[in-house]
Amino acid sequence: MLAQRTVLFKSSGTAAARTAAKAAAANGKEIIDLTAGEIWSDLAPSVREGAIAAINRNVNRYTDTLGLMELRHALARKISAETAQPWSANEIAVTNGAKQALFNAAMALLNPGDEVLIPAPYWTTFPAQIVVAGGTPVFIETRHNSYVPRLTDLAAAVTPKTKAIVVNTPNNPTGAIYDRDTLAGIAQLAIDRNLWIIFDECYGTFAHAPHTHHPIVSVAPRARDRTLIVNSFSKSLALTGWRIGYLAGPKAVISAVKALQSHTTSNANVIAQYALLHHLESGDPAFQLQLQRHVANARALGLSILSTLTSVPQPAAQGGFYFYLDLSELQRQAKAHGREFSADDVVKTLLMDAGVATVSGTAFGDPAAVRLSYGINLELLDKGLRCLTATLNTWN
Repeated sequence: MLAQRTVLFKSSGTAAARTAAKAAAANGKEIIDLTAGEIWSDLAPSVREGAIAAINRNVNRYTDTLGLMELRHALARKISAETAQPWSANEIAVTNGAKQALFNAAMALLNPGDEVLIPAPYWTTFPAQIVVAGGTPVFIETRHNSYVPRLTDLAAAVTPKTKAIVVNTPNNPTGAIYDRDTLAGIAQLAIDRNLWIIFDECYGTFAHAPHTHHPIVSVAPRARDRTLIVNSFSKSLALTGWRIGYLAGPKAVISAVKALQSHTTSNANVIAQYALLHHLESGDPAFQLQLQRHVANARALGLSILSTLTSVPQPAAQGGFYFYLDLSELQRQAKAHGREFSADDVVKTLLMDAGVATVSGTAFGDPAAVRLSYGINLELLDKGLRCLTATLNTWN
């Protein structure tokens, strides 16, 4: 018999969408895949150079569980510059991507029955990892407020069991960016109610003007001792397959994370660590700027095409590289004509009729939306979105 915890969660909804897209392509159908949370890009030259140099030096040994000390110092300098707060190497854990950083945080902070507030729609891994740790996700609806949680809603959801708040900005899946006032209010709520803040800023390098990404500890320095920063290089350097991220927080938490990680994965991949260290020490921003320009161009192209949708509002797409389409008006119109459909139905139709793979909002706790990634080749994006809009416009 399997452990009881295996019935508490399912495989990632985004992973399932990618699998469906690959299955359709394997059956000979031409599919444009807008499901993946990654940018189609070559490798950063500085990362490649660092990896090759490490291989040529025959690097193949364990590092400290929390990562190379030189890398942790470099990350501490990076975070200090970004937050205008001093950070040290012993407040940093190098992890196997942001997912392990989040898992470590949940396991280090939560006792069975502890509640964690999660604004919805949410990235599917947030509640899954909280459940694995024995906690209880409490979802805060944001659709009515442009996908940003109202402070009154967060405060009303706090109970004696509440242990933490998840803050994900720029947000996956919605692309919403939390403004300074919202972040300051969340920080004050955490201080007043003695809560932890789990601050996921993995999409922080992709904030689209006039919107700006703000680290919460730079907005509210007093919340620093109760904030865990989660980040990775999967998005900012297009390194999804390298699995390299970090967790930054109080020394006591990082010490507990070290003990936990020593019994799970031990250190992150040593070649990836040296590659990232070389990139951080080279100080060359050219590749990241190029990546940001590509994403900005894809966003502009996509918004132009999506503006032709007749019953689906144009997404704000303030940050990250997703378009989040609100289907509620389309569903309302269909219901008025005696038809009903879910986001899952729309995803299936788009896959089979338009040849476009998307992610259903049900994966994010929202049955009235679909998520589209625009981190792909511009020519494919253009073709895919035109097919998608043509199909959705027939649903009026």
